[in-house]
Amino acid sequence: MNLALAVLAGTGYVTLLFELPRLTYPVEAAVLGAVYMVAAVLAFRWIDAQGARRRRIAAAAYIPVLFVLAYLVYGAGEAGFGATLLVMVLVSQSVLLLPLPAAALVVVLLPFFHLGMPLVDGLANGLPLFGAAVFTAVVTELLRRERRARSDLAVAHERLREYAAQAEELATIQERNRLARDIHDGLGHHLTVVQMQIQAARAVLGADPEKSDAVLAKAQQQATEALAEVRRSVAALREVRTRMPLPETLKELAEEASAAGVPTGLEIDGTVRALSPEVEEALYRTAQEGLTNVRKHAAAGSAGVVLDYADPTTVRLEVRDDGRGLPGDVTDTGFGLLGLTERAVRLGGRLDISSVPGQGTTLLVEVPG
Repeated sequence: MNLALAVLAGTGYVTLLFELPRLTYPVEAAVLGAVYMVAAVLAFRWIDAQGARRRRIAAAAYIPVLFVLAYLVYGAGEAGFGATLLVMVLVSQSVLLLPLPAAALVVVLLPFFHLGMPLVDGLANGLPLFGAAVFTAVVTELLRRERRARSDLAVAHERLREYAAQAEELATIQERNRLARDIHDGLGHHLTVVQMQIQAARAVLGADPEKSDAVLAKAQQQATEALAEVRRSVAALREVRTRMPLPETLKELAEEASAAGVPTGLEIDGTVRALSPEVEEALYRTAQEGLTNVRKHAAAGSAGVVLDYADPTTVRLEVRDDGRGLPGDVTDTGFGLLGLTERAVRLGGRLDISSVPGQGTTLLVEVPG
């Protein structure tokens, strides 16, 4: 825009120079035109580069001065083409620097440059000047709005890039949390059982070799299952997921817990129905983590898993034991149960833990499904 106005001012002044031979006051017109052109190019560029507050103050002083110069140039140039082009620079800069009502006032005052002429001559010269000024003001305003729209679009694009980066970072964090839950709930579960089996085998290694061999065989089986769990997680990352129906996987968990020394029963209420992979994953992990905690901490004589399909809109899973219960605040549950809570909440469900010291603990998860 600055370059376009500079070209317009230069063109107007050069045209004015060509018109000097026919003017009554050629020297005055040339000098005033040069002063006007310098002010219109250099002063405007300086004002346009200022901050908003200083720009308003400078514009309020600059436009009246340029208006007076335009009047003098227009009179000395005898309303020729060159003087008219220079006046259009005033109009355009008024739109760019002033509020629209003030710029409109500048346009309305321009026909008064012909004040003092006979009425017919004044109208004949003033109306074309007014029409050209209105056209220039409208075009300048459209260009100003287009420039502002481009600036707003650039800002919006930059914000969109920032939001996209934030969304990508959030997705990365969520994926890390999911992987952490899978590692803890899957691989951690099997390694816990392996550790317990090896510990039991070492305790009876010298006294009962056959029993220690059987315990080590179970530990080996758990290690094999741990490896399978790792492969399952990798397959899940590649979006290749295959698993037995949920009741069968829960039956395997119950049998595994029973083999580890805590007799565990499985009860299924209601009619079994298909669930989404995410819901089945959450329920399976809840049972797995719950039974792992029973073996590690509860000192329970027995445990039970209940899968309840009775409600047509939700599915519930409970893991119960008759062990020592949870001491203190049951909300301080560690990373494993925190991961289960996150799974349930993400699916729009909930996870509750109730415990009575000396009478056992119940872990309940309820999710839509």
